[in-house]
Amino acid sequence: MRTLVTGATGYIGGRLVPMLAQRNVAVRCVARQAERLTARDWASVEVLEGDLADPSVLPEALREIDVAYYLVHSMASGTAFREVDRVMAANFGRAAADAGVKRIIYLGGLGDPEEVESNHLVSRHEVGRALASGGVPVVEFRAAVIIGSGSASFEIIRHLTERLPVMITPRWVNSRCQPIGIRDVLDYLLEALEHPTADGVYEIGGPDVLTYREMMLRYGKARGLRRWIFSLKVPHPEFSAQFVDLLTPVPYRIVHPLVESLQTDTVVLNPRALNEFSVRPAGYDLAVSRALQRVADDNVITTWASSLSSFSDQLPVGGELNVHEGMLADHYRRSVNAPPLTVFDAICSLGGDAGWPAGNFLWQLRGAMDRIVGGVGMRRGRRHPRELHLGEPLDFWRVEALETPHLLRLRAEMKLPGRAWLQFEVVDDANGSRVEQTAFYEPRGALGYAYWWAVHPFHRFIFPGMLRAIARQSEETEALDVLRRKP
Repeated sequence: MRTLVTGATGYIGGRLVPMLAQRNVAVRCVARQAERLTARDWASVEVLEGDLADPSVLPEALREIDVAYYLVHSMASGTAFREVDRVMAANFGRAAADAGVKRIIYLGGLGDPEEVESNHLVSRHEVGRALASGGVPVVEFRAAVIIGSGSASFEIIRHLTERLPVMITPRWVNSRCQPIGIRDVLDYLLEALEHPTADGVYEIGGPDVLTYREMMLRYGKARGLRRWIFSLKVPHPEFSAQFVDLLTPVPYRIVHPLVESLQTDTVVLNPRALNEFSVRPAGYDLAVSRALQRVADDNVITTWASSLSSFSDQLPVGGELNVHEGMLADHYRRSVNAPPLTVFDAICSLGGDAGWPAGNFLWQLRGAMDRIVGGVGMRRGRRHPRELHLGEPLDFWRVEALETPHLLRLRAEMKLPGRAWLQFEVVDDANGSRVEQTAFYEPRGALGYAYWWAVHPFHRFIFPGMLRAIARQSEETEALDVLRRKP
């Protein structure tokens, strides 16, 4: 069986690919930046670089493919995502037919087609029809809220419940939903691969039909938190989306279409999936327990922010940083009495819940200022407290280059009058290692230069302090390792 997985850098695809590979299924992935996938431990997976929005990429991506997983969407790309998704899906369906693909497996959104009005859910249904228009049989799974560590829906529930003892919410908290655990979604996607008669729409959900109020209260109970939720009429969903954007890691451009869809009941109306598949989804409480355990174990495999499409105006990943006239740089150097790998591990643990080791208050303030003007702020945190992957977010940075144990380059994604990078290089020297830390900035216009000179005094405090903290942590770790190695 030869499969193509689109959206492999995303939340669902990033978990599905290794599961397929473990089953000895031949897997090909297509991604706009191949480096983001080749850096992962997917030795048996073929990676093709290309943008699915470009029809010329499709023939090669679908060549000799038996089954294609369609797990992409453009919800975070702007207000025109419906048209973008519909055209892209139609092109994919036609190209799949031309390539002789036997089946397309698609994960869409749950909701009664005669009642849904939100652009998000309408678009999910349109994509399913567009894929099928090419003539290839489509297995379309429709799910509501997916409960799993790192999913956008779960993160919204988690952060609202954790942070607000009392909530005054819109009336959509009384809408009914049939949530399903991420593990069960993946089981459906895997079983569909070996289900020769599967075709058409399958509505999937767990055994519990709950309101969003009940989901938050039951999450609170699982965490030992008492919460009070009161609802009132909010005339515009934009207000709700801005509130969620403020209190959770998920940004407005993703929250807004999701909040629109929350005003519609999303429950399973046709039990066909239970009759034709062997999957028996877990209840909401068990799905929450599993998600919380992964968070506690620092074992979150992918997050809503894993996909590069979470934010627009992205710069190329993995390319060389061109230092040219007009590029400003703030460079610091320090010797460390520890080997490069130990130093590099300390560098890769920066940010997230642990914060930044010098001037963390200033980092948080800069993130808050970014959120005020519509940027990402520090909301995204990091997937794992110590590990980094190429292309994944780290607070308001994104990992642009990662060459263990010598190079880490972070690209700024906050709102700036220019472009910025923070780079760490680790090399061997007589004492163990030498760390080169450089902040690069490419200003845009007079405002860009004014910004640089405004923040430069803070750099003089933050960056040397960060190097001192990296050195201290590395040398302490090395001293402990030496003690452990002694007989």
